[in-house]
Amino acid sequence: MSIKHKKLTKNDAPKTITNDERVMNENDFIVSKTDTKGVITYANRIFVQMSGYKTEEIIGANHNLIRHPDMPKIAFKLAWDTIKEEKEFFGFIKNLSKDGSYYWVFAYITADLDSRGNILGYTSFRRKPGRQAIEEITKVYKLLNNAEKNGGINASEKLLNKYLQNNKTTYDNFIHDLQLGIAA
Repeated sequence: MSIKHKKLTKNDAPKTITNDERVMNENDFIVSKTDTKGVITYANRIFVQMSGYKTEEIIGANHNLIRHPDMPKIAFKLAWDTIKEEKEFFGFIKNLSKDGSYYWVFAYITADLDSRGNILGYTSFRRKPGRQAIEEITKVYKLLNNAEKNGGINASEKLLNKYLQNNKTTYDNFIHDLQLGIAA
């Protein structure tokens, strides 16, 4: 007899958010797979550990369950737009754990394709980001969140493009430079 578990949704995410940070170990990798709608189909041990959910709670839940409210919506729009075009996405993500704590990751997301080139789902590999990168991206995300509060996602997209243009860089170069410890 199998036990049925309720599928968790974003509404099941913690209502109380703390300022407690969980920090990945230097050599840890979080790995997860989703279907094309973002529903988790695989989660490795470190993902389960960092998220604070049980494996059976995570599998079948939408990946946005762990979306921290400090994350600007434009970051996820950019990620989805990129991976739906079968391009690789890199980014810094602040995730929300079940107990209300948070953890930062440097994420790499790619589309999983069948033999005909159709997207079956997505795989994400995450590792520990550099502290300097977190400090810098936190400042940028605060600006983007403020823009979203005042003018929606279009305002934050415009601000991000202006930020990149003012720094004479692309999104990909900006993210890679941050991870390498090169100041923006």
